[in-house]
Amino acid sequence: MSDKNPYAQTPEPPYYAVIFTSLRNEGDDGYAQTAERMMELAARQEGFLGAESVRDGLGITVSYWRDRDSIARWKADMEHREAQRLGREKWYRSYRIRIAKVEEERHFG
Repeated sequence: MSDKNPYAQTPEPPYYAVIFTSLRNEGDDGYAQTAERMMELAARQEGFLGAESVRDGLGITVSYWRDRDSIARWKADMEHREAQRLGREKWYRSYRIRIAKVEEERHFG
């Protein structure tokens, strides 16, 4: 295990989690570049707290936000909206988005 902490550095709860689970279509077709750009852009949004992501067939990305207003601003961001459109047209077979309020956090290690 590397010395770098792989977990998002979140504050004491409460805060919010946006859970994006997806099944991809075959091929990249600009996906990797756009995904990297979206993470860079999200990190600059007011209220963004961090993210964790993994893909092994099913992709799961959890982004953490200070409040619902921050999530709404990110959803409405024009560049993000364009990536959402491309996702529906090219990259995803299906996806789900869930928003949850984190009320407690525990950790080990």
